[in-house]
Amino acid sequence: MKIFKLTLSILLISASAFAQYPIAKLEQAYQNLVNDDQAKYAMTSLCVMDAQTGKIIFAKNENIGLATASTLKTITSATAFSVLGKDFRYQTILAYSGKIVNGTLQGDLIIVGNGDPTLASWRYEQTKEKVVLNQWVTAIKAAGIKKIDGAVIGDDSLWGTQTMPEGWIWQDMGNYYGAGNSALSWRENQFDVHLKPGASVGSAASAVAVVPEMPYLQLVNDLKTGASGTGDNAYGYLPPFATVGYLRGTWGMGINKAGISLAVPDPAYDAAFRLQDTLRRINITAAKEATTARRLGLAGKNVPSPVQTLATTSSPTLSEIVYWFNKKSINLYGEQLLRTIAWKLNKTPTTRNGAASVINFWGAKGIDKNALNILDGSGLSPGTRVTTWAMANILFQAQKEDWFADYYNSFPENNGMKLKSGSINDVSAYAGYYTAANGNKYIAVININNYNGGGISKKLFRVLDALK
Repeated sequence: MKIFKLTLSILLISASAFAQYPIAKLEQAYQNLVNDDQAKYAMTSLCVMDAQTGKIIFAKNENIGLATASTLKTITSATAFSVLGKDFRYQTILAYSGKIVNGTLQGDLIIVGNGDPTLASWRYEQTKEKVVLNQWVTAIKAAGIKKIDGAVIGDDSLWGTQTMPEGWIWQDMGNYYGAGNSALSWRENQFDVHLKPGASVGSAASAVAVVPEMPYLQLVNDLKTGASGTGDNAYGYLPPFATVGYLRGTWGMGINKAGISLAVPDPAYDAAFRLQDTLRRINITAAKEATTARRLGLAGKNVPSPVQTLATTSSPTLSEIVYWFNKKSINLYGEQLLRTIAWKLNKTPTTRNGAASVINFWGAKGIDKNALNILDGSGLSPGTRVTTWAMANILFQAQKEDWFADYYNSFPENNGMKLKSGSINDVSAYAGYYTAANGNKYIAVININNYNGGGISKKLFRVLDALK
């Protein structure tokens, strides 16, 4: 009798707890979304879990792989924390080859890149371009170097010459959010172009300034002036390692912004160029033009072997990097982290090996590898396909780790929830955490592919509002 009463009590408690879940509200809200005209030809998926138990509360199409857009960053950053550790830092080395004789460096200055995506970034005090350049100049002066017989070399050899993940599209490459990765990145591999509309709709728009100046790069301006209210429809077409790029599209009349940001085609060269130009301004001249490991390789030459380190520049911690990675959805960080994961696990730092490393890592933790069809680290590739169930499971497992507080803190606030957003052409998704007023904690991943029209985010939020 006692056993019966205990069992009955457990069942009643379980039933009561189950009743607290807003299943009926989720069902109705989800049905409203899929019945909406915008979703008529779309594939929609939703997976909601109890964050404390991992129990699925409500799910639809949770085992269908969909393009993730930037919600993939939740997986990349969780993997980076697990593999690299929250206190991991990149290190960039400034060294020289040859020897110093009477103030003349009979050799080259070499900037050895090790994958730091924050070098010269404006987001952190210690990484700003002026801070890094000043550190290097101070070290060069302290070594007694007053003249360089060689050049400044940007050594980007660690990761090879493929800078773009397979699957990225032409319209993205060349724009700041499509900046390619490099073992030696600089200023987040982007620069600005200030624009001005013409006098009338259809007339030529002007590119009035490039910031910072890039004398080694030619931009061909094919921009037209758009009507008032059409805003920014300007794109840069600037492939990796190019010296000529094209500005295309329209720049609306009356637009309230200075211009657009584009991707630096050869960040290792830009880093070497900036240092050599800085030295020239203080009368420390180099006999040869700045160059890179890639350019030397094309000329049949190798990077000279460094004989002395002048300075070691450390990045912020991984926790600080992931904070901005998820808050501002920086695609470059995702691609750098993916290659770093591959370097850490198998010493082959390619995008493909990084993606395989992520899949294998979570596969070993019980997630079906076939639910993780990953091509890149940022989600910019429309060919990446992940199920909402797999993503929700990774979010659930992350809660058990000592780095979870930093991970959770990196999620932006969206719709009153801690949700990472994702958006590429006809794809909109959200993934993250929510604690309801009654104390229930949820993990939610929602994704829609191939919808039509605009303003879909509000309709996704209406589904998630069922948890409130």
